Amino acid sequence: MTAASSAPASPDASHNKSLAPGLILATVGAIAFSGKAIIVKLAYRYGVDAVTLIMLRMLFALPLFAVMAWWAGRGKPPLTGKDWLGVLGLGFSGYYLASFLDFAGLAYITASLERLILYLNPTLVLLFGWLFYRRRITRMQMGGMAISYAGVLLVFGHEAALGASSAAAWGTLLVFLSAVSYALYLVYSGEFVKRLGSMRLVGLATSVACLLCIAQFALLRPLDTAFAVAPQVIWLSVLNATVCTALPVLAVMMAIERIGAPMAAQTGMVGPMSTILMGVVILGEPFTMWIAAGTLLVLAGIFVFTRSGR
Repeated sequence: MTAASSAPASPDASHNKSLAPGLILATVGAIAFSGKAIIVKLAYRYGVDAVTLIMLRMLFALPLFAVMAWWAGRGKPPLTGKDWLGVLGLGFSGYYLASFLDFAGLAYITASLERLILYLNPTLVLLFGWLFYRRRITRMQMGGMAISYAGVLLVFGHEAALGASSAAAWGTLLVFLSAVSYALYLVYSGEFVKRLGSMRLVGLATSVACLLCIAQFALLRPLDTAFAVAPQVIWLSVLNATVCTALPVLAVMMAIERIGAPMAAQTGMVGPMSTILMGVVILGEPFTMWIAAGTLLVLAGIFVFTRSGR
């Protein structure tokens, strides 16, 4: 054995090797999350509405999230009344309302624009932090926000010019309100994450959202129509509940444990790109220079925003 071959691995090589599993998990989670919009758009082709579609997704996801909550809560103290109120509120805002508005908005806009709007979420969290807690916003962060919103407006203007501008505006508003709802969840979830743990909180909050979506369907639709949809809608909903909902939640949480939230967020930039690629290949959505330019602006703005916020 030579001296070179017997030498220990360099610190950089060991560090890169230790980062690899976390980076892979974060990438898988981002791509799986981005596939949700593609599945929703495919399901809409079979005449299903948003109320039925989100009910099916949450119905199939409920056992997975209930098991997650049970597993994370083993040996932990029971929730107090304040904890349950917090879980109910966070489940309503972060997963029920945000998901329903997102599903409804996807009926009017492309998957590419939807993903770019949702990717503005960190900027909304910062704005709410300034509004509610007077946290300072730097000039660099404001610049990153301006670049990102300019990118979304560019893509929105392109879609409005291609079709009905009123439909594009309505869909964009619904998805933006979805991002607002989820940002409120993130702002107020910090205290409960510290007390309950991230996996337990996510499991409980998403289980609440699942029950709310099922209750919404029961109030608005005849129960005997729950499965009166095309078989493709059922299979797409199962795929949405598992591969695009439960799997990415676990993958991103495991990634954050290994590489931290900032690096996991940076890796998540692959999400919009994968949505656009799948939209073009699977849905046949157009890919133009306007969409490319808008996407680059959004990604560049979020990169500047997150780097300046460290």
